[in-house]
Amino acid sequence: MITSPHNEQLKTIRKLHDKKHRERSGLFAAEGEDLVDAARAAGWEPELLLVAGEDVEADLLAAVSALGSGTRVVGVYRQRWASPGGDLSVYLHGVHDPGNVGAVIRSAHALCDGPVVLGPGCADPWSPKAVRASMGSVFARPPARSAFEDLAGTTVALERGAGLALDRVEAQPPVVVCVGAEREGLPPSVSGGATVRAEIPLRPDGPESLNVAMAATVALYELTTRMAADA
Repeated sequence: MITSPHNEQLKTIRKLHDKKHRERSGLFAAEGEDLVDAARAAGWEPELLLVAGEDVEADLLAAVSALGSGTRVVGVYRQRWASPGGDLSVYLHGVHDPGNVGAVIRSAHALCDGPVVLGPGCADPWSPKAVRASMGSVFARPPARSAFEDLAGTTVALERGAGLALDRVEAQPPVVVCVGAEREGLPPSVSGGATVRAEIPLRPDGPESLNVAMAATVALYELTTRMAADA
């Protein structure tokens, strides 16, 4: 039983709050029984696993938690990166919010067979907030990394004001939905280089745009339905 806050295992977990340390070590932490269960179900073995009341005093584990309410269990895992591919996948460019990155990973796991591909300027998918937002999908469907110009297949740039409704897009797989940050959108290098530009039609009296994760989810659902109907 760990009883000292200076324990090396606790220091390891605390250090993983820092992005640079995650990059150097290739490790990340997953907090909570649901995430540890998701990792186990996906066949991931922890490098380190601490359970409050069994391996460590509960208040000491809570003190190194990235969650405001603390946690009962923390697992430390080695990062895994997938390769781009699949009949349908998502490319994110400049999506800075780790919560949005994690949420898109969850939606992609639910709706398509390809991974979330991270381009420049995206938040770390292995940060505590992103891992939590993925609700364990990051274990079942690890993300990939790629430059836009290296993507294969039909690239659909999702943009407000594109003029073409998403449900009018005709594309044969593989298809990659390209989504940018909510305010900045996609850069010209992506929107101009995409196979097609399309938008999700919104009500005239509605908001100007959707949340990034919500827009990606709607697009994936629409294209999944279209591709299933055409099969």
